[in-house]
Amino acid sequence: MEGPQLKHVPPTAAHHLLSDAPEVAPSELNDTVQSLPSNAVKDLLSQEICARCIFRLFGVQGHIYSCSLLSSSTMSYIIGGPTDLSGDTMDSCFRKCENLSSSKDPKCDAKLCSLCLGILQFKFSCDTRTQLNKNTPDAVAVLIADMVREDGHQIDSFSLEVSVPPVIVENDNAIQSYMRTRYGAEPWFQEKLHFGCVSTKDALKFSIVYPLENLLGCKSNMNSFRIRLTCGLSNSSKGARKCPEGDKSCKRIKTGLDNGVGVTYDSMVSHIECSDSSKVESNLDGEKPFNSLLEMSSKLCGMFLEKVIGPCHFTVYCCRAPIYFGGRYLKYSRNVSQTRWIIDDERMGEASVEEIIGENILQRCHGDSYKFHAAGREDIDVRMLGPGRPFLVEVQNVRLVPSDSFVKDLEKLINNLESKLVGVKNLKLVGSHGWNVMREGEAEKQKQYAALVWISRPLNDEDLQSVSSLKDLKILQRTPIRVLHRRSPLEREKIIHWMKIETVAGSSQYFLLHLCTQAGTYIKEFVHGDLGRTHPSIGTILGCRAEILQLDVTNVKMDCFLP
Repeated sequence: MEGPQLKHVPPTAAHHLLSDAPEVAPSELNDTVQSLPSNAVKDLLSQEICARCIFRLFGVQGHIYSCSLLSSSTMSYIIGGPTDLSGDTMDSCFRKCENLSSSKDPKCDAKLCSLCLGILQFKFSCDTRTQLNKNTPDAVAVLIADMVREDGHQIDSFSLEVSVPPVIVENDNAIQSYMRTRYGAEPWFQEKLHFGCVSTKDALKFSIVYPLENLLGCKSNMNSFRIRLTCGLSNSSKGARKCPEGDKSCKRIKTGLDNGVGVTYDSMVSHIECSDSSKVESNLDGEKPFNSLLEMSSKLCGMFLEKVIGPCHFTVYCCRAPIYFGGRYLKYSRNVSQTRWIIDDERMGEASVEEIIGENILQRCHGDSYKFHAAGREDIDVRMLGPGRPFLVEVQNVRLVPSDSFVKDLEKLINNLESKLVGVKNLKLVGSHGWNVMREGEAEKQKQYAALVWISRPLNDEDLQSVSSLKDLKILQRTPIRVLHRRSPLEREKIIHWMKIETVAGSSQYFLLHLCTQAGTYIKEFVHGDLGRTHPSIGTILGCRAEILQLDVTNVKMDCFLP
């Protein structure tokens, strides 16, 4: 059986795909930078705040964050003199920026941003699985796309989710307070900051989503396939701001650990030294890193990153929301349980409906796991016939998204298994609402049965007539002895809607009892009476001893998953 074909892009083609992506023109970058107040930009650059953080502080939005030219040296170059990038080609822009950074300060862009902790500079070290060749959004997008392909995910769109440490939000609050204190009276302040700054999470999305769309060949939207990036402080990122000796108001506080799942990449985190005039109490996991700046002056500029003390981990995790298969199952064996049944490490029965259906679906969808749900259940020695019993299979994190033809082939495969223990009907893909559909009216549903019964005396014509004349017979059932060990001792009223007897040729003491009952009726106990715990019973109605030899469910009367 062939499933949907995966879209495969070899790693060698990644750079070609990225080159086809619409790049931010140098003139657009130039115009954006020059639209910002140069004095504030220079101030922020002097505080080792990266170019993308400066853009987001001024509310810049959109694909410009993915620009490979965007760096502190580029920004310094544009605001530093009369020459701009508006007439340059991309290659000449790169050469100019590289020459500028190497001639003035080789470490210009090597310093970590004091706001985003290097996250928007993409300064990630390598791990054993892969390596970043450049500190650019493109390199991160290639890494994520490779992970999606390696895991075998088939996607037609995706949603990107980002999580960052709480300290970054505190950093943003602090720098905005500082800017309000220092620049609040300037004309541009209300205009540029009226709509507020862009969060680090959104800036990271803006940076990655455009090259990632090109690499994966699909658009980003609210989709069941999710790519989650989590930036968290590692256990080694313990530090505090250093304060002058003798200043007892500064305390050293350890940071916490934000654990992630998936592939891990490291970004560097530093600790900070504050000036004599700023008494700071902080940590790197939720406490304010710059203290409250509402009352602080421009002396805050004296704060700087002193040295690296530990890594910050960066994890990528890809998953798809569960998909649901709905249908009806048939059980042809009297030695197959509905769900996997193990007692003292010993299997009861030769197989289970859950495993036969669920495992075949899981294997062909390449999912992580599955859950099996059914509308009621039957005993291991009871067959499920007729139109079958409604069921759902919930599959977690599938790699192959099944089409309608795929589902039809899957139904044929299960029905053609060599064991012939279980079959399925009307298998289809359903949404999460399928669970509600299956549960609607479950308590009110009716079930039909066929039971092979033996009685202690010969059957006569009056018996046939008396049984078939009973309609909507109310019976009382106390919890059966055979299930008292796992169910509460209650008395339940149930309804037998109709019954009829089919005689067995050559025997006067055996017959087939066909009946339709309310859901939840114990049929075996209704036949033999369960030592008087069910009344009336077939035994009391016929005035003799009655035993049930075999039982089949012939219909579960529900509207869901019918043709």
